[in-house]
Amino acid sequence: MRTAAEVVALALAEDAPWGDVTSESLLPASAIADAQLVAREPGVLAGSEAGLEAFRQAAVLTGASLEVLELKPDGTSFVTGDVLGRVRGTAHAVLRAERIALNLLQHLSGIATHTAGFVAEVAGTNARIVDTRKTTPGLRALERAAVRAGGGHNHRWSLSDAVLVKDNHLAVLLASGLDVTTALKSVRDTVPHTTRIEVEVDRLDQLEAVLAADVDIVMLDNFSLTDLVEGVRLVRSRALVEASGGVRLDTVRAIAETGVDLISVGGLTQNSRTLDVGLDTTVS
Repeated sequence: MRTAAEVVALALAEDAPWGDVTSESLLPASAIADAQLVAREPGVLAGSEAGLEAFRQAAVLTGASLEVLELKPDGTSFVTGDVLGRVRGTAHAVLRAERIALNLLQHLSGIATHTAGFVAEVAGTNARIVDTRKTTPGLRALERAAVRAGGGHNHRWSLSDAVLVKDNHLAVLLASGLDVTTALKSVRDTVPHTTRIEVEVDRLDQLEAVLAADVDIVMLDNFSLTDLVEGVRLVRSRALVEASGGVRLDTVRAIAETGVDLISVGGLTQNSRTLDVGLDTTVS
């Protein structure tokens, strides 16, 4: 997965493939900029390392020096007007980095803030809020770090990390005339003992065949609250229970109170809005 440095390098190359023609033709190379990252609305910070990396790389690209005077850590809660970070360096470097640093900070802080809202809603229950693979291609590592900054947890990182048997897998099994329990037990015999096995079901009557295979996690997908309660009762102590499907901020508390262990929310990364963070610059 791409690191912050790799993402920033690609973004800077995309944004100024032949340099910053405006700054280079207009501003003296000796001009020094003192820039503050300022919150325009309240939220939770994420992407601080990526933002800092944008300034670092821009300094290298412009042959300039740049000093980080202040940088708050990811997970910091802030209010409107708070200074989240401050850098000082040549105006060419600061302005080269500005848009990339802000794009990443705004996007990732939006995810962290959105996640924090879900985490707050389930406070006092046993449910964990987890993300999904519904991430922006190339930004998964950064977006999932933003989920953690907001107090959430990460699901499997990729198709390579865990077995997650979903509805389409089960449909193929059944169409092939294979027994679900036997097929799942064969998976257990095939994968390393450290690999978790999770199975998604969308009806209560699917549970027994899945549980008979001694899976680690059962995902109850798009269940009503009544069926979630029953599903938790049937699965409890035999596997972890995950609720999934169309989870919203106004429904997540009721879902958590059914007793599920995990609530996966694709909207943490898919539906969060960007947070308003600005760069205020003075030049000397």
